[in-house]
Amino acid sequence: MSVFHLACNVTDLDAARAFYGGLLGCREGRSTETWVDFDFFGHQLSLHLGTPFATANTGHVGEHLVAMPHFGVVLPKPEWDALAERLTGAGVAFELPPVTRFAGEPGEQSTMFFRDPSGNPIEIKGFAASEGVFAR
Repeated sequence: MSVFHLACNVTDLDAARAFYGGLLGCREGRSTETWVDFDFFGHQLSLHLGTPFATANTGHVGEHLVAMPHFGVVLPKPEWDALAERLTGAGVAFELPPVTRFAGEPGEQSTMFFRDPSGNPIEIKGFAASEGVFAR
């Protein structure tokens, strides 16, 4: 299995630690005064102090427009359900609240969009079966 690596900017490492480590439950890895790594659901996310990338709501998700670019992860449905419940309970401001799309079709998926404290847009998807990720 390959591990994906993404490096992006945040404006506050303490807020990033609280969000990614505390709220999302990602294990913290190496760090310095200017960056911190997280195990982002099995992938390496490196957060560096700086200006986050610019986004615009140009991505069509059903009848919604979502921030582009964005990043995220695909989780097994039970893990997605637990995370959606935790984020909802914590009062996260969703740009697209937890919802299931394409019910009964190939590629049926659950999705939610939200932003980290620095404004980086994140999409978390959930699939009942991994084969659905690339279904046509």
